[in-house]
Amino acid sequence: MNKMTFFLVVLILTVSSVSFAREVPYTQEDRDRLIRVEVKVEEGLKAVNQRIDGLDKRIDGLDKRIDSLDKRIDGLQSIMIGGFGIIATGMIAIVGFVLWDRRTALAPAIRKSKELEEDLASEIRKRKELEERELMLEKAIKDYAHQEPKLAEILRAARLL
Repeated sequence: MNKMTFFLVVLILTVSSVSFAREVPYTQEDRDRLIRVEVKVEEGLKAVNQRIDGLDKRIDGLDKRIDSLDKRIDGLQSIMIGGFGIIATGMIAIVGFVLWDRRTALAPAIRKSKELEEDLASEIRKRKELEERELMLEKAIKDYAHQEPKLAEILRAARLL
């Protein structure tokens, strides 16, 4: 059986190779058709290339617009940073001015307050001295009134004795 199958396989292969070996005729019509197909393919490729070129131009235009937007955004960022810098500088200047103004405005008031305190202290000392002197004079007058009856009468009339 092995030999038989081998023989059949060889026979089938030889018969099939003879049937495949036949020549295919290539006619003028086939040639013309192939040329038309080539022309259509070339035209299609040209159309596709034109569309790709058009898309490239649109993409270039979009790139330019994106670049201009980037520049505008960078400009706005610079303006915002500058604005924040100006605002921060202004705030620092205002705080500095307020501190300087308070110090200069309060310095005369503090100086005047110290002067008034010193004047008040000296006035209090003077009053105490005067009160002590007054008490001493009153005592001296009362002592003298004990020796002088006329003076004692005057002091009693004034309700000082």
